[in-house]
Amino acid sequence: MNERERAPLAAAMKAYAASGALAFHTPGHKQGLGAHPLLRELVTEEGLREEVSLADELDDLHRPEGCLKEAQQKAARLWGADEAIFSVNGTTGAIHAMMTAALSPGDEVIVPRNMHRSVVGGLILSGARPVYLTPETDEELGIAHGVTASSVRRALDEHPSARAVIAVYPTYYGVASELREIAAAAHEKGLPLLVDEAHGAHLRFSDELPPDALSCGADLVAQSTHKLLGAMTQASILFRKGERVSPQRVRRAASVLATTSPNYLLMASIDIARLQMEEEGTMRVGRAVRMAEALRTAVNNLPGLWCFGRERMRRPGAAALDVTKLTVNVSGLGLSGEEAMRFLREKKIQAELADARNVLFIVSMADTEKETERLLGALTALSREYADRAEAAVLPVTTPPMLPTVLSPREAFFSERESVPLEKAAGRVAAEEIAFYPPGIPTIVPGERITPEAIGYLRETARIGLKVTGPQDPSLSTICVVK
Repeated sequence: MNERERAPLAAAMKAYAASGALAFHTPGHKQGLGAHPLLRELVTEEGLREEVSLADELDDLHRPEGCLKEAQQKAARLWGADEAIFSVNGTTGAIHAMMTAALSPGDEVIVPRNMHRSVVGGLILSGARPVYLTPETDEELGIAHGVTASSVRRALDEHPSARAVIAVYPTYYGVASELREIAAAAHEKGLPLLVDEAHGAHLRFSDELPPDALSCGADLVAQSTHKLLGAMTQASILFRKGERVSPQRVRRAASVLATTSPNYLLMASIDIARLQMEEEGTMRVGRAVRMAEALRTAVNNLPGLWCFGRERMRRPGAAALDVTKLTVNVSGLGLSGEEAMRFLREKKIQAELADARNVLFIVSMADTEKETERLLGALTALSREYADRAEAAVLPVTTPPMLPTVLSPREAFFSERESVPLEKAAGRVAAEEIAFYPPGIPTIVPGERITPEAIGYLRETARIGLKVTGPQDPSLSTICVVK
């Protein structure tokens, strides 16, 4: 198989760079001719030569007919979709596109409240009105899992005018809900299931992992090719299967929300990541699963540390686990997750995220035993440092409280607003979003009524050092509310 057949977009870019055509077009660095030395070092000479966008032979993201169309078709076949659309605005952009395609202003949509903040952006753009579902929580771990099929069915019965169901699958912590049953519940009402599968691009490549969203019956899926596979950051894919959402509307929404100057290096990285998984995916993901399980067993033998596994599944909201996500609970050491993450950073280990009680690590298709051994060594040092003097950790509220919805996120976003002291905000309607990132699950969504419990959660979570995103005042001394 030649290079064009293996990775059509990447091959076309390479061929154009080698053609010798003199560039009198964008980008301004002219294939590296005017690039600063730091940029040359960062991107490489070859990368700069291939970083172009206007040549006919490189195709057009907004009307793909050549190499880009071939690359997207190959991705669709590999992941079992009818259509794949590359996104260079991350999974956030893919989520915005799928929600704009499936929803219209005023439509009701069933949404899990532990959605990523990108879904809030999709609600603002589409003008849809959310019907929030409370996710199941694990109080011991202090994290939210998924929603149940029975709660989805109940919401659909109570809201017969709903136009779609949104699911988060799996969660940031790798917990997968009963998605087949949720898809069936939506389809029985003739509604599409839209899935934020940002953390599931690798699921299709191992029988030891939960089934991927498309296999479970999802209609539209936003997937990060960069989070757990080999594409560059911002490189994601929007998949469509079936026609419950008009294919033409999906393409139109994706085009409206995409830049007219997509970065070809990012798109080529999707093409190459697809090729890598096609050739080596089963081997690489299988290796990650084995190493993660071995690491989980070793961590559970360390004093003061605990890493949950499949034994906590098969309960409401938690049907299966992506075992390549290792959530290490550090409360037994008298630490918050943020404190433990800072200790590990000093040992040259950077975790994916920390919350009140846990530190999350990802073992991906890139890792080898060398990397997992280093991680285990750092966790062993953490255990030795704190196990003998551990006390009960002072922890905030485990999960954000559910808040009453007064306005749609779009109505609140465009309303006149004012800033008030946080302690005086109880009873007011939020005009801005507040989330701690990662994992990026909003504590407060625009349009929700702020409660004393929410204010207490914000204070306690900020106190342990988690990064706040969204508000105008990141110190949380004040908050923007509808005037």
